[in-house]
Amino acid sequence: MLNLVSATSEISTLSWIVIASLLGGVLSVSLAAVFALNVRTTWVPMLVSYAIGAMLGAVFLEILPHAFSVAGSVETVSATLLLGLLLFFVLEKLVIWRHCHGDHCEVHAIHTEENCPAGHVGDTKYKVANPQSSLNMHRHSHDYAYDGGRSGMMIMIGDTFHNFIDGILIAAAFMVDVKLGLVTALAIIAHEIPQEVGDFLILLHSGYTKKQAFIFNLVSSFATLIGGLMAYFALQYVQSLIPVILGLAASSLLYVAVADLIPGLHKRTELKATISQVLLIAFGVSTIWIVHSVIA
Repeated sequence: MLNLVSATSEISTLSWIVIASLLGGVLSVSLAAVFALNVRTTWVPMLVSYAIGAMLGAVFLEILPHAFSVAGSVETVSATLLLGLLLFFVLEKLVIWRHCHGDHCEVHAIHTEENCPAGHVGDTKYKVANPQSSLNMHRHSHDYAYDGGRSGMMIMIGDTFHNFIDGILIAAAFMVDVKLGLVTALAIIAHEIPQEVGDFLILLHSGYTKKQAFIFNLVSSFATLIGGLMAYFALQYVQSLIPVILGLAASSLLYVAVADLIPGLHKRTELKATISQVLLIAFGVSTIWIVHSVIA
């Protein structure tokens, strides 16, 4: 212990911030990847329910309470959350318009082509002659169908905001005391792992490959370092923006969970699927709550 204390005193505060920010982001992503990227592909649609629970838990048990505690007024966070939801609605519309042109939509056509027999893609006569086959193709293409990457993209935006805030918190803690900084960094890693697992699952569900999901999450984790450095050099200016940034992070996760993912769960109406969805959502929320309780 004495060696640790003497070693910490020899390292500058800025060095600690850089080390903790890098390790915090990379370590949480790597540990989450060990689980998420080794899950069978066929499990991903159902585990999306867990991701929904983890995101809702992160929003209502972690991000918003912290935003309200540091904000000058509740109205500031509430207004930011409202504007963020509208912003991500417009952003998703722009992504849809990018992929869909007129009556032909590339986002949905991919799934139709994958499930139609060869030579019958877009064949109206085939659909009329085989109504049951056409119905099955329609159902299969919409049950847990990929969404052209929309959910994944917005998850990355929200996660980047969240990682940026983590960097600010790490820097602020280290600027008070090295030991406090170390505890804060460990707490952030512990909080991030279940949410990162959810992010991986959403990216896979959204059509990204395992390699792409890992790279995007890793790149997003570097926002922790950026937040840490900005806080170190301009803490008083950055701190004033924390409620707004947290509100945007919460709105992105909330929008993806409620607008993009939960409607997809309703495609499965059988009792067994419904029970498993509810249990997995509850497990996702419980994971965040347990980690929060232990760390707090």
